[in-house]
Amino acid sequence: MKIGNLFEDADAPVEGERFDPLLRHKNLTIERIVSSLRPELTEYKQEQDEWVALLRGEASLVVNGQLLELKAGDHLFLPAGTPHSVKSTSHGALWIAVHLHPSEP
Repeated sequence: MKIGNLFEDADAPVEGERFDPLLRHKNLTIERIVSSLRPELTEYKQEQDEWVALLRGEASLVVNGQLLELKAGDHLFLPAGTPHSVKSTSHGALWIAVHLHPSEP
């Protein structure tokens, strides 16, 4: 058993985002994401389902071509194959992302 704290060592990077794995178990991955004011402009289209929650800060996402404005406490489910990107974030925005990977046959 290991106890951790989501807000410990959660300083924002100078640019981009930092992805910290918290748990990997079978086909489940939980990670903490810490964002800078300059996130990478990458469009994601993942093979796995993803649920994200913004714990601190604000963010603008583009999901399936639609602009979404998130504030602390907002959460969002992104089914596998959904195109999405982070347009902007506040400095130190803190996320939890839960990835549910397809089961292996």
